[in-house]
Amino acid sequence: MKIDRQMGILSVLLQKDTVTAPYLAEHFEVSRRTINRDIEDLCRAGIPIATRQGINGGISIMDKYKMDRTLLTEAELQDVLAGLRSLESVNETNRYGKLMEKLSAGSSDFMVGNQSVLIDLSSWYKDSLAPKIELIRNCIDECKEISFTYYSPRGSSIRYIEPYYLIFRWSSWYVWGWCKGREDFRLFKLNRMEDTRISGQVFEKRQTPLPDLSNERIFPGGIQVKILFEAECEWRLIEEFGRESFQKQADGKLCFEADYTDMENLLSWLFTFGDKAVLLEPPGIQAQILAIASNMQKKYAAHGTGGSDR
Repeated sequence: MKIDRQMGILSVLLQKDTVTAPYLAEHFEVSRRTINRDIEDLCRAGIPIATRQGINGGISIMDKYKMDRTLLTEAELQDVLAGLRSLESVNETNRYGKLMEKLSAGSSDFMVGNQSVLIDLSSWYKDSLAPKIELIRNCIDECKEISFTYYSPRGSSIRYIEPYYLIFRWSSWYVWGWCKGREDFRLFKLNRMEDTRISGQVFEKRQTPLPDLSNERIFPGGIQVKILFEAECEWRLIEEFGRESFQKQADGKLCFEADYTDMENLLSWLFTFGDKAVLLEPPGIQAQILAIASNMQKKYAAHGTGGSDR
């Protein structure tokens, strides 16, 4: 767009002493005539731009104006570029890459390795997430409904929603929107969405409340657990729940206490520790664990008898 290009030209001029029209034309992929018109528009807008002919000539902003070359300090620019770089990691259109080029023009120190914060949001699912994020973002901008098949512990269902926010939280991407089937705002996890597409319907924006993203709202807890772990599990407990979540016992074992969300997630998580953990509380769950372990033993035994000798 014309205004985007002119803002880009202004950014370059604020951070470089002098540039040439051919340089700007190549940088913004337009003709020199277009650059000349853009310079004229910037002058009419009150930007004091000077042009000089000859070998050492070029386009620049007048010296007195250069006392305030940019609204961003170097540290602020680094923060902005770090945020854009993180978005670029889950984008397949190079939109953020082009914006980074505009903002970092003349700031080569940052681009060659002066970064102090590096963020990659792509995860293992970049190939499937990037198209969803791009589609949803476009539909948010254009007020278009999306449809998808959603998978949850209660089964799968086809949903039609009006999307309003893309959210990255708890190491995952979500979309917040008005669900037509539930007639309410809902939060959907992108990794559980399949066959995501534009439904073809255009909607008028509603008064949209911000989603409540507090841990208490999304992960309400309700199951008080006490588990005894072997000492070698310490690193996982610290990584997932923090040092305050357990107490070291005299024999070196770790007594873990927490408020867990639901039984299915608790049992799934507990089994990832194998025989390195013993659930002490709440009472009665031990029987479920023994039943699951017994069924697993039977299935593995049955599978083993049908195998071939090697």
